[in-house]
Amino acid sequence: MALGLDRGKPLISIVVPVFNEEVNIFPFYEALVPVTQHLSETCDFEFVFTDNHSTDQTPVLLRELALKDPRVKAYRFSRNFGYQRSIMTGYAKASGAAAIQLDCDLQDPPELLGEFVRIWSQEGADVVYGVRVKREESWANQMARVLFYRVIDRLSEDKIPVDAGDFRLISRRVIDLLKEYEDPQPYLRGTIAAMGFKQVGVPYDRAARARGESKFSFSKMMALALDGILNHSTVPLRFSTFFGLVVSASTFLGVIGYTAYKLIVHAQWPAGFATLVALGLGSISINAMFLGIIGEYLGRLYTISRPRPLTIIEEVIHLKANAAHSLETELSEIYRSTAVPSQSRPHSS
Repeated sequence: MALGLDRGKPLISIVVPVFNEEVNIFPFYEALVPVTQHLSETCDFEFVFTDNHSTDQTPVLLRELALKDPRVKAYRFSRNFGYQRSIMTGYAKASGAAAIQLDCDLQDPPELLGEFVRIWSQEGADVVYGVRVKREESWANQMARVLFYRVIDRLSEDKIPVDAGDFRLISRRVIDLLKEYEDPQPYLRGTIAAMGFKQVGVPYDRAARARGESKFSFSKMMALALDGILNHSTVPLRFSTFFGLVVSASTFLGVIGYTAYKLIVHAQWPAGFATLVALGLGSISINAMFLGIIGEYLGRLYTISRPRPLTIIEEVIHLKANAAHSLETELSEIYRSTAVPSQSRPHSS
């Protein structure tokens, strides 16, 4: 078990992905610190920020936090690698016996950290996740999320909790297992759910964002939904096969019926140009749709086959024991060493 500054206490890593959150950095920190102080008798904490190449004052504020609190570590990426990769990098950089992912916008309550830690330490759960009972957002977004979670759960070959996001605690052994994965488009909710172990849900009401704007556009939500389906289900491929068989069987029966009727009744059919065109275009459309589904899976195989790091870290911000900042450039080591060319890498603080 990873121990904190007090060698008798476990260290808990708070993983915080950020992108253009200058209005939330200090309010988030000020809300988090009292919670960690309340839990200081049972565990120590570190704060691991992953910055998706913010273009506002976020990195400046993270440096200020690192000067103020040596528990703060921040990793700034060379570009925006996406939300799921950002969380994955935070887990890989976490030093604790457990890690808790918490968004900077305070929609997920820091006050639940104590309950997460209690269930992990006393009940032996390897995963403790928040279940969103109520969300303060538009009706359309709520319906879209409800539909998304249930479609993913029905299509997935693994049981994925509904109404659960990325607000969770995972144990050190889950972290170590995640670091062995080589998925360039991770869907962590499904990946962690599929691992098994003891997993416990904690219901809560999710608050509205008080400051700033959500970085999760509709297109990004759809991309996440596609990742969830393709990463954890072969149902679309099976549906393509089944539907193709149904269409083929229907066509065969139609040809037999048409021929039999023609021979028995001696009917004179009018020229069916429109019908033939409609059937032809319909067949082309169906083929194009199913080729697209197959192409999505093949595209993921191609992406996985390219040995690239999941993220590239441009700068490491960490003040340790009143030392100066350690500012380094390094490749993320989420992949195993074979994922990037063998070369000496600077040691991160």
